[in-house]
Amino acid sequence: MKHAGDTDMTQGFDLTIRNGRIVTDDAIIEGDVGVRDGRIAAIGPGLAPGARDVDAAGRWVLPGGIDSHCHVEQLSGMGVMGADDFYSATVSAAFGGTTTIIPFAAQHRGTSVPDVVSDYAERARTKAVIDYGFHLILANPDEQTMTRDLPQAIRDGITSLKVYMTYDAMRLDDYQLLDVFELAREHGALVMVHAENNDIIKWLAKRLIERGHTAPKFHAVAHDPLAEAEATNRAIALARLVDTPILIVHVAGGSTVEVIRGAQSLGVHVLAESCPQYLFLTAEDMDRAGLEGAKFCCSPPARDAGSQEAVWQGFADGTLLTYSSDHAPYRFDETGKLPKGDKTTFKEMANGVPGLELRLPLLFSEGVLKGRMDIHQFVKLTASNHADLYGLSPRKGRIAIGADADLALWNPDRETRIAYDDLHDQVGYTPYEGRVIKGWPEVVVSRGRVVVEDGRLHAERGSGQYLRREAPQFAWPVRQPGAARRPDGLLSKAMAGAREG
Repeated sequence: MKHAGDTDMTQGFDLTIRNGRIVTDDAIIEGDVGVRDGRIAAIGPGLAPGARDVDAAGRWVLPGGIDSHCHVEQLSGMGVMGADDFYSATVSAAFGGTTTIIPFAAQHRGTSVPDVVSDYAERARTKAVIDYGFHLILANPDEQTMTRDLPQAIRDGITSLKVYMTYDAMRLDDYQLLDVFELAREHGALVMVHAENNDIIKWLAKRLIERGHTAPKFHAVAHDPLAEAEATNRAIALARLVDTPILIVHVAGGSTVEVIRGAQSLGVHVLAESCPQYLFLTAEDMDRAGLEGAKFCCSPPARDAGSQEAVWQGFADGTLLTYSSDHAPYRFDETGKLPKGDKTTFKEMANGVPGLELRLPLLFSEGVLKGRMDIHQFVKLTASNHADLYGLSPRKGRIAIGADADLALWNPDRETRIAYDDLHDQVGYTPYEGRVIKGWPEVVVSRGRVVVEDGRLHAERGSGQYLRREAPQFAWPVRQPGAARRPDGLLSKAMAGAREG
């Protein structure tokens, strides 16, 4: 495999990106990227002409983004179908500089893993315009699922799964979580955890509604930061018991960041992500006239300015490794956010906010251009760390010889006032309406195909490819402090058959 400085001048390329500021893992290279057969064939100055040349003068050439947490064409635990299908979601992602998504194939109680995977695979196959993989949401860990179906799904390349500690229709109890963590340890899968204490939320919500406090702003009150921090701490303890790495998704509260950082400082193998809503929204956004605040409701909810700063710091010091959208696209009507119209309480609203298209532009503007992070950290948080965590390296997430030619050409000077009418999802609104940002991915390339240019889509339905993923490199245990400690050694012996890292 050639290194970044190597060039192949003996033959032309299918596509040459010229005169850009190219960001690799450890360098910024002024020059060209040569693409052949959908892969990066050369990086350096003065490359041979391509069948097509694209001038990137004055632009950053970055890896296409990977969004490893988004909900697409998915029925929620409340029975609400999201607004975006695999076509609208992947188009929206592409226009925002993302070239790979990993949404969820969601198992519900009473459904089988093979049926769920087959259903989602067929939907995506005929619609997606960029590449995609799947995580599996696990809500029915019965014997068939745990002994046959889930191990087979992992062997087939769905090497990550998500579990819920909240939502009555989806949540697993601690005993079930231990079973899932043990299975993941044995088979080399990474478990993503939605960590909120279900009983705290139910207890608070019941009392709020009994007192007539039903407006959207009370969603944040019911989902107290303690519910997130406590469940995170408990999930970490359960994972330590069986020495299983886990990833805490959509971290919102400053206290939760501290719980994770504290565990990491002890050598515990816990990973974490956060999302745009926890950097750019607060609980005050839910305090609007009528039910307008429902547009800003997600779980966990956005917190306050202090928590925003804690999330920024978590990205800066490596406590939080990935930045995902948690795109959950529910329309502001009876089909989504407001199932009971103007009588809908905060407890009945569909939870989630859209963010696929704006995930990267928001962070580029407020993170890179305002000096909160450098361009290398931006690439790690939005692409390369996702590839490493979810078994897509070395094919995805980096500009490197031999990798897929997934590229985004960013104009750092372009100023945009965000308006839903300019976006490409089917939600009908954006929580970031009117915000002015700088920087935008004006040309987007997926596997060597120019899929977005001049504000237009140049990709066909179904042209995205399914990604069978390898075991995540962080999925294997690392002998965490306190793991498998029993005086009689029985737990250690019981775990002896599991693969060691």
